[in-house]
Amino acid sequence: MAETEMPLMADVFRPYEKLVEITVLGKTFLVPERNSLLRAFQFISPETIPYGRFCWNQDCQYCRVDCQLSDDDKARPILSCKFLVSEGMDIQQLAPELMGCLRAKLGPVSNPAVAGALKTTTG
Repeated sequence: MAETEMPLMADVFRPYEKLVEITVLGKTFLVPERNSLLRAFQFISPETIPYGRFCWNQDCQYCRVDCQLSDDDKARPILSCKFLVSEGMDIQQLAPELMGCLRAKLGPVSNPAVAGALKTTTG
């Protein structure tokens, strides 16, 4: 059964040769290079991201994150549907819709500042 599901899942990603390491709220993940950050989130959580309220074309703003790239000195807001994933990305804040979709994969949040922000976004 898993053999038939993999090709269907692979169809949504741009071709890639390797996985790159990113950090999301302090947790490290390997995701496919040459794909949008939102697709990388889908790679992390294929059972929830496709069912989120994402437009995939920057209109809804539900995929906004604060991200620090390896050559940046501080995090900046980006739309994950429009930004390609890169090695060493550090996602420091997620929009509430993304947080809801990724909650099971992120587990308990160890950073008190992030935990406080999550409480305000999740109710």
